[in-house]
Amino acid sequence: MKDLRKRLLLGLVFGFVVVLGVLFAADVRQVTEFLTSFRWQLIPLILACTLFNYLLRFYKWHYYLGLIGAGRLPWVESARLFVGGFPLAVTPGKVGEALKGVWLKEAAGVPVASGVTVVLAERISDGIAVLFLSLFGVVVYPQFWPAFLAVFLGLSLVIIISQIRPLALKILALFEHLPLLNRLTPQFFKLYESASTLFRPAPTILSVAIGMVSWLGEGIGMYLVLLGLGLPASWLTFSSAVFVLSFSTVIGAVSALPGGLGAAEASIAGLLALTLNPGRNLAAAATLLIRFFTLWFAVILGLLVWAFSKDIPVRHSDTSISE
Repeated sequence: MKDLRKRLLLGLVFGFVVVLGVLFAADVRQVTEFLTSFRWQLIPLILACTLFNYLLRFYKWHYYLGLIGAGRLPWVESARLFVGGFPLAVTPGKVGEALKGVWLKEAAGVPVASGVTVVLAERISDGIAVLFLSLFGVVVYPQFWPAFLAVFLGLSLVIIISQIRPLALKILALFEHLPLLNRLTPQFFKLYESASTLFRPAPTILSVAIGMVSWLGEGIGMYLVLLGLGLPASWLTFSSAVFVLSFSTVIGAVSALPGGLGAAEASIAGLLALTLNPGRNLAAAATLLIRFFTLWFAVILGLLVWAFSKDIPVRHSDTSISE
């Protein structure tokens, strides 16, 4: 936490390196030509799709806050913390996102562990949501079944174990005998108490449903990017766009790389080549555009919140998760 700015800077530098990698993996001149010929009048619609995703995800965030006892936090303050957390996604290992638990403690008085569990529940419900959105593409391209099932079973297992209290407590008790985890066992117990609430069947079903609708918004944004680059308006283009955006989001998330950088870009370009075969230069241009309109747009919004909220980035950064 103490070197958050350094971690963020590392993520931004890594992002710049990834952009260069995408460019030089294709023909820089031709990629530039695709970018300059892009139908820029579509940008407001694409950004509207991205904001639609953020709006529904914020609703889910605030819904989760209510479940952990922070529902009285004003909507404006809740939104400030939610958007302010966007840049934390590009910190190495995404460890910076745990800082939102500290912010919630200061703003709403909830334990840090409960706030961290909200971040965890967001990620898991979003992961299942984008997996469901990518299901059609996985059926068409069965080579993705192993990865699909591995991620789905892994996420589902976390939810199932959280609802079987005796099993969860036995697993946590085992941590007490492991050299590297025994000191963190009290914190794990606190995380579990909140997780068992957030992962109850009703909240999970609602959260996944919200996630499917919200991430469909970014899938539509991906479709508009492809249209702007000259691909035809068709069901194939639309379904491929949703599949590519959804499955690349999964790959970026499980990679544990900051913001999924590198993994997401490679999967977007590769999946576009598999589904639509637009050529590597157009695929590279589409990759750069959709990542700017999603990931980097979010980072910019978050940094703007930081600029006008001097207490967010570093204040109380030494707070322990056990508090």
